[in-house]
Amino acid sequence: MPDDKAISEAEMEARLHGICFKTGPPRRIGVELEWLMYDPHDPARPIEAARLEAAVTALRGLPLRSAITFEPGGQVELSSLPADSLTACVESAAADLVLVRSVLTGLGLGLAGHGHDPWRPPRRFLTTPRYECMETYFDRRGPAGRSMMCNTASVQVCVDAGHEEPGPLGMARRWRLAHLLGAVLTAAFANSPLRQGRPTGYRSTRQALWTAMEPGRTHAPADGRDPRAAWAHYVLDAPVMAIRDEKAPWTVPSGVTFRQWARTALPRPPTHDDLDFHISTLFPPVRPRGHLELRMIDAQGGEDGWIVPLAVTVALFDDPEAAETVYRVVKPLAETAGARPAPANPLWRAAARHGLADPELRTAAASCFTTALDALPRIGASPAITAAVAAFTDRYVLRGRCPADDLLAPLTGKEGRS
Repeated sequence: MPDDKAISEAEMEARLHGICFKTGPPRRIGVELEWLMYDPHDPARPIEAARLEAAVTALRGLPLRSAITFEPGGQVELSSLPADSLTACVESAAADLVLVRSVLTGLGLGLAGHGHDPWRPPRRFLTTPRYECMETYFDRRGPAGRSMMCNTASVQVCVDAGHEEPGPLGMARRWRLAHLLGAVLTAAFANSPLRQGRPTGYRSTRQALWTAMEPGRTHAPADGRDPRAAWAHYVLDAPVMAIRDEKAPWTVPSGVTFRQWARTALPRPPTHDDLDFHISTLFPPVRPRGHLELRMIDAQGGEDGWIVPLAVTVALFDDPEAAETVYRVVKPLAETAGARPAPANPLWRAAARHGLADPELRTAAASCFTTALDALPRIGASPAITAAVAAFTDRYVLRGRCPADDLLAPLTGKEGRS
């Protein structure tokens, strides 16, 4: 049932503290997989609206364990149920992907694992009020928002917020780890160097788009304070994207923060549902939703490429020994990052532009992946998962490469920096 009761500023802060960081023993794991839909016979050809609508209808009828949704440009997103183990999460999502791919194959379509569409310009397929307002809002700043909406895809890994107490599995440590390790994950899994067939100058064009968008909506909260307080300030001081109305077109304000809306109560007081909707329009690289949602990883190629970032992230967060080791590895990266929030600081910018061709990120990634490989058996990962991580480590990480380099090689004839 919609909650249309007006909410006070104090109630907002209490709600944000209570619902966004739920602490306890880390044990629940999830993954959100976004894919570009394309025609394998002509990848650069836009898919006609009728074909996309037929695909959406068919996919929505599947008996999936994951929730299936669709992004504005027609991207497919599978959101797994929370799982008690890495292997259970992988098996559940993989089974759903088999069904999805089978249906799409029958319709002459496929799923492409790229962080940014390498072939086609952005074109919005969904026409709901949410995406109408989002497009209007982002267009005020430039083209990056529209490209993000319609042309990007990712692997989003969800881990628990952690313990209330300090230590390697404590909430504050995990929050800090996520924002430093996030740059390493961005670099290692960078897989979006092309736009309409041409190099963009970035290994992760997707991450470059997030950096170019509105800071109050896509950058991380300010560092140096309690995560709950930082997140509450971030949410309430972020601009309002839309004020919903059941009887009229939604309003797209300009420069009005949620806090200002609450204090003025114009054009009406905000409600609990308005706060929840507002949170859903915020896209920092790490988003607390009761758990931590790591949003910085590009979609990966191949049928099972998505398993590697999921496995590496879970191993480094949920194995206490690995969490302690990797925190020591990434902590010195804070000096390179400096005071600016991710992804706008020098560390994250280097990750997006150079991937693992950056020497500092290459060294950190080698330690992180080696640590993850040691931890995977301890958290019960299957041999197949461990083998996939080992193969990726050998092929890319230890050579200072990332998947984007495979896409660039035929165009540049080299594997180094762009």
